[in-house]
Amino acid sequence: MNSLQTLEVLLRGIAVGAMLCTALGLIRGRPLIAARWTGALFALASAAFTLHSGGPETRVVMPIIFPIWLLSLGGTAYFWMFGMALFEDSKFTLDRWIPAAVMTIVGVSGVLVPEPANRGVWVVHNLLEMALILHIVSRIWRRREGDLVEARRALRTPVMLFIGLYAMILSGFEIGWALGAEAHWLSPLQAASLAVVSLLTAGAFLQARPELFVGARPVADPDAVDPQDRPALARLLALMADGAWRKEGLTIGQLAADVGVPEHRLRRLINGGLGHRNFADFVGTSRIEAARAALADPANARASISALAFDLGYASLGPFNRAFKDATGQTPSEWRQAALTTPREHTGS
Repeated sequence: MNSLQTLEVLLRGIAVGAMLCTALGLIRGRPLIAARWTGALFALASAAFTLHSGGPETRVVMPIIFPIWLLSLGGTAYFWMFGMALFEDSKFTLDRWIPAAVMTIVGVSGVLVPEPANRGVWVVHNLLEMALILHIVSRIWRRREGDLVEARRALRTPVMLFIGLYAMILSGFEIGWALGAEAHWLSPLQAASLAVVSLLTAGAFLQARPELFVGARPVADPDAVDPQDRPALARLLALMADGAWRKEGLTIGQLAADVGVPEHRLRRLINGGLGHRNFADFVGTSRIEAARAALADPANARASISALAFDLGYASLGPFNRAFKDATGQTPSEWRQAALTTPREHTGS
């Protein structure tokens, strides 16, 4: 084994060790919410990819190479799951496993299909990886302004976007290899970049940041608000009681101006004092409560659901339906039918 191969083995060893430590640190934390175990799954898949993508020098794990390879096939999908769980504050649903299942099936097909036809399969696999990265990175970027958890908001650009950009570049390398491109420096360069990204990931997620991994359910703690901020909190609550949440497209900047405080102070008030982790959830809570009351009112029995959604400040019916079902487990139509049948149960909810 020459010096370049020795260096590559060392770099891959650093990457594997960092990702295994990240996985262990995440999975040991409590509560074991989706953001923790999906992050651990992504870290394990990254370690598996690091081992499998190396040369013969890293194949000392040959007795367990098949499960390692199988896990590595869905690495990008597990990153997508992790990003959704960490930044979205929504319930983890079974359909989030679909990308990982598709990626794994396509990868297995790439082995079963004979050469050279299987090159096309691997190109498809890497294009799917790029699509997933673009999707999650765009969501992370678009929703950064509404994030009320400062530690998490700080991670969006420097960490998650960097990892996303790296994954895109890595997929580009994989497509090149699938199409037959070869260069002796590509594998060591990949090992070096994996080591850097793995160490950055470990540094970001092994710090003591409990606010990153708590349940999405709001937990109000007015005592957490500084005494000098309590008048601002009172103004905020008064504005929301007066229906400020009905304004379509309401932003945290607009609400901060109405309350008369800088945005960063309003974020702290809503997160620390009222327990909400994102602005959409904070506004949506008032909207869903009003929707429940309106749907349970017999006077609105003939009113259209879309008209109700627009009156509550939603720009279209789809987001309202999704938000309502996520909060209640029922569609607005199902809720209204049940409420009008047994109004006492639903109006008191």
